[in-house]
Amino acid sequence: MTSLRVTAATVGVLMLVLVGIMATRDSGNERMTTYLVGEVAPEIKAQTLQGELWDLDDQRGRWVLVNFFSTTCVPCVREHPELVAFAEEHNRRDDVRIVTVSFSDTETAVKDFFQLHGGDWPVLASNTERVAVDWGVVAVPESYLVSPSGFVTAKVIGGVTQEYLEGLLAEAQT
Repeated sequence: MTSLRVTAATVGVLMLVLVGIMATRDSGNERMTTYLVGEVAPEIKAQTLQGELWDLDDQRGRWVLVNFFSTTCVPCVREHPELVAFAEEHNRRDDVRIVTVSFSDTETAVKDFFQLHGGDWPVLASNTERVAVDWGVVAVPESYLVSPSGFVTAKVIGGVTQEYLEGLLAEAQT
């Protein structure tokens, strides 16, 4: 019984340390080095909310912002108007596409969210678990900037702003 208590106490202390580290770490717009940055973007081929097949390979020749999202994620909801503004600006220029990939959400919730909050770009909300795994998504929001040649140029953890995305795009284009 004593060894069980010692084990339980040790696990408890380790959990408290982990929670403390996670609670005090910086969050926000972090550009991270990841195994994907500089690599060919993993395949994304899935059905949109409108029932059309969307394929990342079909977007070659344009920049693509791949945004992993959930309707229950507060930073995702906060960043959404920024993504809408970014999309509207780049739709005029026809130089960047956005695709949202639902993460641990229901298709109905995602469809309702986009109807309520806008966003006129492809949204992938069914059978997206494998996409998230292939991209190494741990938590949302996460966004990836993919070059016209199909390489991942940046990964962003946390919510984004239009201004931040514009800077990231300008940096990637140089």
